[in-house]
Amino acid sequence: MAERDPYEVLGVSRDASPDDIKKAYRRLAREHHPDANHGGEAATAEAEFKAVAAAYEVLSDPERRSRFDRFGHTGSAGPGDPFAGFGDIFESFFGGSGSPFGGGGRRRAGPVPGEDLEAVIEVDFEDAVFGVEAEVSVRTAVVCETCEATGAAAGSGPETCGECGGAGQVQRVRQSMLGQMLTSTACPTCSGRGQVIPNPCGYCSGEGRTVEDRSFNVQVRAGVDEGTTLRLTGRGAVGPRGGPAGDLYVRVRVRSHPVFERHGVDLLHRLHLPMTQATLGVILEYETLDGVEELVVPRGTGSGETFRFRGRGVPHLQGRGRGDLVVEVHVDTPAELSDEAERLLRALADERDEVVADEDESLISKIRSAFR
Repeated sequence: MAERDPYEVLGVSRDASPDDIKKAYRRLAREHHPDANHGGEAATAEAEFKAVAAAYEVLSDPERRSRFDRFGHTGSAGPGDPFAGFGDIFESFFGGSGSPFGGGGRRRAGPVPGEDLEAVIEVDFEDAVFGVEAEVSVRTAVVCETCEATGAAAGSGPETCGECGGAGQVQRVRQSMLGQMLTSTACPTCSGRGQVIPNPCGYCSGEGRTVEDRSFNVQVRAGVDEGTTLRLTGRGAVGPRGGPAGDLYVRVRVRSHPVFERHGVDLLHRLHLPMTQATLGVILEYETLDGVEELVVPRGTGSGETFRFRGRGVPHLQGRGRGDLVVEVHVDTPAELSDEAERLLRALADERDEVVADEDESLISKIRSAFR
């Protein structure tokens, strides 16, 4: 069998965190689980399901992952198939590992957990700064009220699987590099649950769950930024036939603000001032996110100079205090002047002994004349 890179199997980067690896593993395991695939796709799904479980077996173990990163397949599994060999050895001596739903232990008979869900909420800029309770809506699997999650029709119920005797596992003998070995795999009849439904519920077709739109309140903490992901434990889809619910991951989007830009925990405002105010100075009633404060602009302030309001920025998510509000001055030069305004400016230029264009000829015209 051709060797497969476990990172490629799970679709994660080589610097992926353990949480990223586990999340990718659970998603792919559910996608290729025998319960979710029937007919002609079952064989392909089963092979991919085993490859996903084997890849997770390598990457979920820090020591084995380290060996693979340093030595490749040889370091992680020895000769031959890097996944099948080690997987069967672990199955033989320890009863199986790399469960797609148990996070690394043996797949015991019982309910299968539900899927994790993802959703997006959009909040105003001020709400991201100060925090807000928002509502998020998702389409999710909920308990079937007709059969009360059993998956069985009225007057009937689940029965113990006849093939595995309720263990959820069947044993098989296979040939490995160490000779014949006894391994345990999920029972194909009950898909590892240990129970079968002879008379399924007509409303949910034996799933024990139905699909509905649900809404949840999400507490958005003060200081969250664009792209922050919030985890709501147990708010994902419920599992089939009474299985525990997965988690809901909510990604936050923040609407832009007409005045302020966010830079980490600091806020930036590019304040445009007319030349007269920047030259002569001004005291402004300045509107911050916390209310009106006094901004003193000294005489002779130039473009690019900044003023700082301490503690008027964004709260620190992982600590106390807030960033600052930085006001960056941009001095605007008037493009159009009345006759009186131009006369006053020329008088100022004369007073300061500054050379300017003649009144009856623009500077651009003189420049063009010089190159004729």
